[in-house]
Amino acid sequence: MTAPATDRMPVLYLSHGAPPLADDALWTRQLARWSAALPRPRAILIVSAHWESAPLTIGATHPVPLMYDFWGFPEHYYRVTYPAPGAPELAARVRALTGAPGTPVHEDPARGLDHGAYVPLKEMYPEADIPVLQISMPTLEPQRLLALGRRLAPLRDEGVLIVGSGFFTHNLSGFSWGSSPQDAPGWSKEFDAWGEEALRTGDIDALLDFEHASPSGRIAHPRTEHFAPLFVTLGAGEDQLTGQRTVIDGFWGGLAKRSIQVG
Repeated sequence: MTAPATDRMPVLYLSHGAPPLADDALWTRQLARWSAALPRPRAILIVSAHWESAPLTIGATHPVPLMYDFWGFPEHYYRVTYPAPGAPELAARVRALTGAPGTPVHEDPARGLDHGAYVPLKEMYPEADIPVLQISMPTLEPQRLLALGRRLAPLRDEGVLIVGSGFFTHNLSGFSWGSSPQDAPGWSKEFDAWGEEALRTGDIDALLDFEHASPSGRIAHPRTEHFAPLFVTLGAGEDQLTGQRTVIDGFWGGLAKRSIQVG
């Protein structure tokens, strides 16, 4: 049973996993429990590590096929569907909140949800009955993404669940299929512990400068697109960061799956 709606929605950063997430019984239980404890959103706005496009771009506002943006997996992963309703009203609000002279908001009406969006949502809201809108990351620069989150924050008071979807550590050269959490690489454990402390103490300056301020930051994120959605989350929840908490932790294939809730 999903919790009833309240006046203000929390904001999430989740580590979304690859398509085989659906085969991981622990992770699917964790996501299902998380969504059941949340107020039921009127709509979901998701920013995924797998869509970088500048300027800010709004995805399809009406149902279109999913984007199977991965290669080499068994055929059944390409038959997954997630026919969530579109969210044209939310798209209009995003345009109003983020558009400004000289900073146009683009639209890509044919772009469906990518796996950073539909893989976790299928576990959290399997009925696919909540309108979903995906927007692009227009930059990987942490300060600019924090500012984007701040602009989107009013949506929380309108029943919108804002979700940043990435992975807390993401160096696929260190990924080991089927490995135990205890066997995670040292750099992944080190970065995860540092990130947990920075989040717990609200050290936003350190997080913004994670490539230099953290141990193993450049190894944990040789490219930063999977950490970047965290900054949208932190911006949207900026006034409640002292109340943020980790909902999911541990490791999958050696990568840290830390996922947090603000508010």
